[in-house]
Amino acid sequence: MKKLKIAIIGVGNISRHHIAGYQANENCEIYAFCDINEDRLKYMGKQYNVTKLYTDRDQMFAECPEIDAVSVCTWNCAHAECTIAALNAGKHVICEKPMAMNEQEANAMKEAAEKNNKLLMIGFVRRYGNDCAVVKDFVDAGDFGDIYYAKTTYLRRAGSPGGWFGNKALSGGGPLIDLGVHVIDLARYVAGNPKPVSVYGATFKKLGSRKELKGKTGYVSSTVTDKDIFDVEDMVTALIRFDNGLVLSVEASFSLNIKKDVGTIELFGTKAGATLSPELEIFTDRNGYLTNVSFDCSTALSFDGLFKTEINHFVDCIIDGIPCKSPAEDGVIIMKILDAIYKSAETGHEVEI
Repeated sequence: MKKLKIAIIGVGNISRHHIAGYQANENCEIYAFCDINEDRLKYMGKQYNVTKLYTDRDQMFAECPEIDAVSVCTWNCAHAECTIAALNAGKHVICEKPMAMNEQEANAMKEAAEKNNKLLMIGFVRRYGNDCAVVKDFVDAGDFGDIYYAKTTYLRRAGSPGGWFGNKALSGGGPLIDLGVHVIDLARYVAGNPKPVSVYGATFKKLGSRKELKGKTGYVSSTVTDKDIFDVEDMVTALIRFDNGLVLSVEASFSLNIKKDVGTIELFGTKAGATLSPELEIFTDRNGYLTNVSFDCSTALSFDGLFKTEINHFVDCIIDGIPCKSPAEDGVIIMKILDAIYKSAETGHEVEI
């Protein structure tokens, strides 16, 4: 069987994870790179020995009709246009999260995939984590009963990446669209993908990017400059109500006066509850006694192989036609939720979806 020829649009930091995934898959060949930053493009081409380099995606598709599939790893504002162009050129696409800047763009992407009969997979990488697999095994077996409440936090004390992440015109928002999207999707996925019906949210812009802090490290975009714009929220909180009665609480921040960064997912069901922070613990009762369940194996999220698992699934969907675990329709639903949270924060009222 011939190898799939893969193109990467947007060769910033996140693209390296996609590239590593394809390199580890014997059915793939990294074939072409496209990026509007010519210096970055040449640097990445040399580093990965890719000679087909383009600053114009339409030129790439015109000159390389043999491309089979595309990873879209651009700024958020370019997700829709690049994905639709690739689909219209007859390519399968995996698009990084968030799917788009808003629901309208997301629907246009989904429609393009359907029109061209091509796969559009959304990069909800947390669905492919070892921690998600363990939790879902217990949920699917009925051990939690009816999950009626969940809490997710993705809080950074001083974790704005800078660069395009703080520029709303390029990113679409701050920690909600960058971090909150991960945990909102993961909680919804584990709970069986219920449909959202309403949200209440609030956003804050109080501490900003905190780039003036001395010794600040980590979470740094490859596009950082002295002229960075920061016009997005630095913290968000929201309650999301779903059609099956589940209520999900969400908190996410780039900047917040807390002791240390926090990433926690909590599930509360009629038979058991659980905390994933970072290891999984299950809280239930047995024979009339309150009981806590822990694991001999590691249940904390491992980034080793995380993106490889996601890319392998994308490739298997293309080659074997298996059902996609993170399809375009799920991306559209998440964009509906994000749009509603921002609207609720703006109006101060609950928003029905």
